[in-house]
Amino acid sequence: MSTDSSTAGTGSVPDRGPVFDGIRIGRPATGALIDAGHRTVADLPADLDALLTLHGVGPAAVRRLREARDG
Repeated sequence: MSTDSSTAGTGSVPDRGPVFDGIRIGRPATGALIDAGHRTVADLPADLDALLTLHGVGPAAVRRLREARDG
């Protein structure tokens, strides 16, 4: 019996598409934020530049998050 690893254990995984809490930041950045335990913009640290240490989160994603949060 073989197991397809592409679908194994994906029952309750949050959407890891290019949009995070309504903000289009890209799939890698969304995945990095979810993996770090963030689910909404309100969950993010006050210093968004701290997110740059996460693999997949770049300056463009941080800029878009800052624009959305700070208006």
